[in-house]
Amino acid sequence: MEMYQSFSGFLAGDYCGWLMALSALIVLMSGYFAVPLLVWTVVILGLLIGWGAPFAVFATVAVVLLAFNTPLRRILVSSVLLNLFKKLGLIPKISETERTALDAGVVWIESDLFSGKPNFKKIMKEPYPSLTDKEQKIIDEKVNTLCSMVDDWKLWETREFTPEALEYIKKEKFFGMIIPEHDGGLGFSALAHSEVIAKLSTRSIGLGVFVMVPNSLGPAELLHNYGTEAQKKKYLPKLAVGEEIPCFALTEPNAGSDAGSIQSEAVVFKGEDGKLYMRMNWNKRWITLAAISTLLGVAFRLRDPENLLGKGEDVGITCALVPTNTPGVIVGERHDPLGVPFYNCPTQGKDVVVSIEDTVVGGLDGCGKGWGMLMDCLTAGRGISLPSQSAGAGKFASRAVSAHATNRKQFGVSVGKFEGVEEPLARIVGLNYIMEACRIFTAGSIDSGIKSPVVTAIAKYYNTEMMRTVVNDSMDILGGAGISRGPRNVMAHPYIAAPIGITVEGANIMTRTLIIFGQGALRAHPYAYKEVAAVENNDLGGFDKAFWGHIGHVVANLCRSLVLTFTRGRFVMTPGGQARRIYQKLAWTSAVFGFMADVAMGTLGGALKTKGKLTGRFADILGWMYLITCVLRRYESEGRRKEDWPLIEYTANHGFQQIQKAFEGIFENIQVPGLSWFFNGPVAWWARFNSLDGAISDKVSHQVAHLIQQDTEQRDRLTTGIYLPDDPTNPLTRLDQTFKMVKSAEAVERKIKQAVRAKTLPRKRVAQLFDEALAQKVISQEEYDMVKKAQEMRNDAIQVDSFTQEEYVNREG
Repeated sequence: MEMYQSFSGFLAGDYCGWLMALSALIVLMSGYFAVPLLVWTVVILGLLIGWGAPFAVFATVAVVLLAFNTPLRRILVSSVLLNLFKKLGLIPKISETERTALDAGVVWIESDLFSGKPNFKKIMKEPYPSLTDKEQKIIDEKVNTLCSMVDDWKLWETREFTPEALEYIKKEKFFGMIIPEHDGGLGFSALAHSEVIAKLSTRSIGLGVFVMVPNSLGPAELLHNYGTEAQKKKYLPKLAVGEEIPCFALTEPNAGSDAGSIQSEAVVFKGEDGKLYMRMNWNKRWITLAAISTLLGVAFRLRDPENLLGKGEDVGITCALVPTNTPGVIVGERHDPLGVPFYNCPTQGKDVVVSIEDTVVGGLDGCGKGWGMLMDCLTAGRGISLPSQSAGAGKFASRAVSAHATNRKQFGVSVGKFEGVEEPLARIVGLNYIMEACRIFTAGSIDSGIKSPVVTAIAKYYNTEMMRTVVNDSMDILGGAGISRGPRNVMAHPYIAAPIGITVEGANIMTRTLIIFGQGALRAHPYAYKEVAAVENNDLGGFDKAFWGHIGHVVANLCRSLVLTFTRGRFVMTPGGQARRIYQKLAWTSAVFGFMADVAMGTLGGALKTKGKLTGRFADILGWMYLITCVLRRYESEGRRKEDWPLIEYTANHGFQQIQKAFEGIFENIQVPGLSWFFNGPVAWWARFNSLDGAISDKVSHQVAHLIQQDTEQRDRLTTGIYLPDDPTNPLTRLDQTFKMVKSAEAVERKIKQAVRAKTLPRKRVAQLFDEALAQKVISQEEYDMVKKAQEMRNDAIQVDSFTQEEYVNREG
């Protein structure tokens, strides 16, 4: 009895000691006597029962033993949970098209951000690439030449490119940027591809789109990745030089964001020659270049009633390349996308008969594999095309609007010095810095062979949304100069075209609520997708490993998030430097995000797919964590420039503002059985009280607005890659050359102001004192000529276009 009491006291008094000792004893005895852990577990639990151990002790020991004893845990606990998950539908059902989308591409740094414990040292070593000398030469010469051949105003008026510009596009292989050199193309990297799109778009939105689309989702990329050797040899060289004009038809009246609901179809049949053919019917819309295309890519559902392919009656979504001169193909009409001059068209196919071997991408083997092809190609294109066009718009707006704000004076002061103007101008420059960082970092991942659907969706959604904000802010600052269309106007066309980028390649509303967090929650999470697969496959071993790993992950993130919340992340080890606090806040954000994501997935299960408001907020947190990471990677790559610190501070705080807003929305609205009051009340209050401090100070906002209004290397660097010719009639060049002259004349104007303060000159506006300042020898003749020239150029730069009634009525556009 005394021995029992002594043993019970040991168990009840020193949990840590006996748990560790007991666990070690079981493992050692199992190994020494070559007896399975399950046997020793049963023996020890039996001894505890026999000794009459207290229930709390018995339960604690049982839990510990189950944690260490995988076979017993599987039998007693995991099998029950697996059946429960299946019966209650706690795991979301994933359709075949969703699964294909999830399996497309790979996971990149989003998994770190999702983990709750990102490894910033590893992330900061990810590629942040630069152009090769060859790529830079082509951009400096051939891209600039093409830009010079397109007059954006005339393009909008006539709605078509000149024959010379079209010929140059074909000759210099602008349609073949992604086609390898050995197949006749340019073989550009993703970065060079994005640089071209960005620069062309700063000359003309229509030109950017015209070149962008054939290098995104389309015949060239499908053939390069999935075509047969015969198909590649037949088409790629012709596509590279524009002998074949491609387009790709995916969207239908009833299949937009839900592209998996495609109704276009083809039916397999055997021809009289014994070969397999298909009879195709489709009705597509919003297909870029379709009206002038010669090679039409089509996504459709393939049916095989006689099972001639041996893949069943419903073969699945398939991609084919159909020459547009094939009988039954209808092209030629155009939509009018807000007046933006690019070919956006409908196309129909009526009983179009083609050979399967010749037209299906990948031949017979490609039948039914189209959805996977589309998801893979969309992933890459989504991360390059529109993010690059948006980044180009950000750099263009930063250059143009800062010049206007400096050139334009009211009350004797450049309007860019008004605080009301500084605020949107700083936002333009800050978002420009983010978009460019995102463009380069994302392109670097693609060039490294990493095609992350989640990251590219983030790049597309947030860059296009930031572009929309930049354009709106630009119009506010330009005022009347922004709303008066004509050859001088620099922002009207980007303003008109902005909704197009928001809508295409995955409408932004759907991208935010379904892809970024919807796919991210499964793809980037270390255990969620494994759990889903285990439940679907009734894999007890896989489920046991994933589920209990998930439980450990949740507990770890809970503990980490609590510690980082109460310490505000101040003790997190980071790469250091001036940005140390930003890294710490990111780590704090990641831990809370990881835990709350698990709370949402655990409580809502499959219903989470229908909670678009909630998933949108989670997407905002994940998206802005990625964008702040892009900013830090750019800052590190560019050598932690001291003069850029206001930009880093501005952009990081802007990102944390968005994250804070999203967290508050999650806490205030998440429904957790039995705990909704806790999250909606105390936790939401604490989040507001203990916020991420994302406020942007007036001082920092002023610094950012000020730096872009200086004629410095920094301004040039922040706007590099835009089309800025020497031609003074170019609207951007006119603004920029005036800006440079105005900045040069500022020193002279300061001398005149000093003379006024010294009462050498009378108190008048500076512009009224030039002649008198020269007469009083306050300024030299050279300085006088400079300020007069600056005044002349300033007056010209602020002019807007006007038309006679006849001109206005008879304009071609």
